[in-house]
Amino acid sequence: MNLNVSLTPLISLLAGILILVVPRLLNYIVAIYLILIGLVGLLGTGSLRI
Repeated sequence: MNLNVSLTPLISLLAGILILVVPRLLNYIVAIYLILIGLVGLLGTGSLRI
């Protein structure tokens, strides 16, 4: 049995849970989420397109 888990859904789930638990951290969580998704998008493809 192979279990293939992507990084993006895990980050989204963690961010959603943190927002529910500590709503005052919303700005920081969204900023960190966007930075991480951007890095995953850039580094996950294996090539940087300019």
